[in-house]
Amino acid sequence: MSNEPSPSLKERLLYTTATDDRSRMRAVANNLILHLHPTKVPKPALRFSYTWGLGGISTVLALLLIISGVLLMFRYDASVERAYTSIQYLETEVFFGSLIRGIHHWSGNLLVITVFLHLLRVFFTGGYKKGRATNWIIGIVLLLLVVIFNFTGYLLPWDQLAYWAVTVGTSLLAYIPVLGTAVSNFLLGGP
Repeated sequence: MSNEPSPSLKERLLYTTATDDRSRMRAVANNLILHLHPTKVPKPALRFSYTWGLGGISTVLALLLIISGVLLMFRYDASVERAYTSIQYLETEVFFGSLIRGIHHWSGNLLVITVFLHLLRVFFTGGYKKGRATNWIIGIVLLLLVVIFNFTGYLLPWDQLAYWAVTVGTSLLAYIPVLGTAVSNFLLGGP
């Protein structure tokens, strides 16, 4: 028995056997590749169930969001004065503008639902345990990013709904102990 202390959970997750930057990048890339195409898969993991394709559905929805978002960027004006009128112009004057905006809207909402359900599935099947904890942490970060992007996308038309969403969102942040008021004031651009 050696007298060296055992590594903490953080050290085991972040500092694997890789010692230099190139080895660490290779370890992360292998972790992602093995998540998509593992070398060995247990037979029960391959049985079809209601939640079987949630990761793939989430990926397809994210791609739909990116493509429709790029198309919407061509006509959207991100200024307080012209945001609402540019959305109206997109809806009424641009060829298939309403369809593209609808695809963007619904794929954004469905992405939040499918990512959440995918993380629930991973949690209840124990997919976050030893060997895949880094994937679990990446998944939690991605869920938070999806929720934040969904909320900020809700604000882009800058209509009455967006105004009140900002009011409610910053009011909720103000209840965080110690830092809440400062974070709320920062996001609002002042008190």
